[in-house]
Amino acid sequence: MNNPFKKKTGLPGVTGMKKHHKILIAVVAVVATIAVVGGFFLWRAGSIMQKISGGKGNIFSNVIKSLPGTESKLKGEADGRINILLLGERGEHVDGGGLLTDTIMVLSIHPSSGEGDMPKASLVSIPRDLYVTVPGTSDKQKINAVHYYGEQKGKGQGMEYMKQIISDVTGQSIQYAMVINFKGFEDLVDAVGGVTVHLDQAFAEGLQFHEPQVCDPYIYTVPTKPAQYQFKYYVRKDGTKYVTAQYALCYNKDEECGGVFSLPAGDNQLNGEQALCYARARKTSNDFERAKRQQEVIKLIKAKALSAGLLTDFSKVDGMMSSLGENVRTDMEGWELKRLFDIYQKLGDAPLQQKVLDTSEEGLLYFPSQDLYPGAGSIILPIGDSYDRIRELFKSLP
Repeated sequence: MNNPFKKKTGLPGVTGMKKHHKILIAVVAVVATIAVVGGFFLWRAGSIMQKISGGKGNIFSNVIKSLPGTESKLKGEADGRINILLLGERGEHVDGGGLLTDTIMVLSIHPSSGEGDMPKASLVSIPRDLYVTVPGTSDKQKINAVHYYGEQKGKGQGMEYMKQIISDVTGQSIQYAMVINFKGFEDLVDAVGGVTVHLDQAFAEGLQFHEPQVCDPYIYTVPTKPAQYQFKYYVRKDGTKYVTAQYALCYNKDEECGGVFSLPAGDNQLNGEQALCYARARKTSNDFERAKRQQEVIKLIKAKALSAGLLTDFSKVDGMMSSLGENVRTDMEGWELKRLFDIYQKLGDAPLQQKVLDTSEEGLLYFPSQDLYPGAGSIILPIGDSYDRIRELFKSLP
């Protein structure tokens, strides 16, 4: 029986209302889930990036500036060239010169300026033995020590010192810097599943990782057989000399890279530890060849990440960044790292122009007579004793 007191309102019946209500709840639930999950990942990315960038900026601003549609740009982006200094070190508090940056590279990225204009990039290695003046002083040192001296002034100053000296050498404004230690490099290679190095001939480094040093109670504790010694001499006025002290030599009790590191000719699948040994080896060859191997490994890492889709899968990138967080430092804020990632993605498989400054005819550097620089050791200077030709090279790079 119809209820004569029921007022007609024109609204749907109870069944229709329940149906629409369920649809509304489902839509809200989906939107809320997306918002929560997306917000979590953005927060996590901002948190990781903030850790890598040494706490520069705050998580909220980093996340906001990383959101799609924002127009925040990197330093140098408006001018068409972003220069990033890449530094490799053994690691803070690690024996053997942990803060010396034996790997020094300048990565220059030219973002696309419009439709049809492809982004370009170049990578230039600068040798660790380049003899320079430490910023803010009159002290002359090998360039790999500049980072160490800066860090003695304060945490993070090492990167600033290196940016200053590299800017002077290259004639370029160095907007950003990144430092990665040995552990971070290993983790990066492992994160992409290793790299495959092809060798036309076998490779071996039998000296660098098996080099004896003066015996001590902690690290160099295994005596050489037969016994070897390091001597200290006194030089008389007539030029003759005699031994004033001798020190026994020992091997490292935990030799790096197995003491002797070797790879056969052909394809070699390397994990992080092996790739690091390959990229560090220089004693049997030289520092310039080592720089070429380092650039080779960087190209392989990039190619492997692209082929595996790692640069488009956020969760995998997130995992890679998490593993690197404790072993990478940069002066970029979180949103700048995100912006750099977006720009670098667009490079895709675009050619990377590479150059190693060396002492070849076109290398722009030379070895001076050690008699002119007593006590400096083996050092390198720019041809013409000025940076003019190096600066011209950087101007000409795409």
